[in-house]
Amino acid sequence: MNIKAICTDIDGTLLNRDRQISDRTIQAFKSLPAGFPVILASSRMPSAMWHLLEDLGRNGNSLVCYNGGYVIGPVNGSGQEDILDSTTISPDICGSIVSLAAGSNVHISLYTADEWYAPRMDSWTEREERITKVAAFIQPNTKVLTSWKEKKKGAHKVMCMGDTDEIDNLYNALQGELSDRLHLYRSRDTYIEIAPRQISKASGLALILERKYGIGMDEVIAFGDNYNDVELLRQVGMGVAVANAREEVKAVAKEITGKSTEDGVAITIEKYLL
Repeated sequence: MNIKAICTDIDGTLLNRDRQISDRTIQAFKSLPAGFPVILASSRMPSAMWHLLEDLGRNGNSLVCYNGGYVIGPVNGSGQEDILDSTTISPDICGSIVSLAAGSNVHISLYTADEWYAPRMDSWTEREERITKVAAFIQPNTKVLTSWKEKKKGAHKVMCMGDTDEIDNLYNALQGELSDRLHLYRSRDTYIEIAPRQISKASGLALILERKYGIGMDEVIAFGDNYNDVELLRQVGMGVAVANAREEVKAVAKEITGKSTEDGVAITIEKYLL
């Protein structure tokens, strides 16, 4: 197989137990030819991804942000981002999500483009800031959504965080009310990540390849570990699951590599591309 690009998930796939990219993985990516496209695909916002491309020696390469809701092509010579696609959740639907969580202690963060709005500085905000290296704007959900209605903006992602029981209850309520319009993704027992129904990492990658590289999906090797990686691994030429991936991801992968904490991505790059 002629592999012409790499697409990889971040959390649980690319990062080690310290949520960093290991020296071995950095060296593997830096050993690739200078023009070899490396595309990060994540539920993260752009600011939580750019610094990782820099670590890999791939400054300005393409990003599939918010699980495909915000797609950025390679940065041009003037340093301007090229937004290829932007799909959002309307403020009204965001308001419905907030209403369904009313009376609970669930934390709801709202994301649009490269902005993150958290309702308060609590343990959930502090944790996300520490993991992503991005600072939140602290503002009540209702105030953010009122502003977005006026500016005709929407959410690229809604993140719900809380105790397992409350997150279970909210997830069930969302499934009953809004599952026909939203992707509801349980990245962990205490999280629900919400995105527009019509997008995916696979759709974002396909757009980048077609518009910017002239590369087919069958010429890409992709790495992942969780439910939002299933379509990505299914549609590329070589989908690789890390050993710590969910069984549903392993089931569609063409190969299983080492754990994310044991340089699984680097092992496969060294095997097939170096």
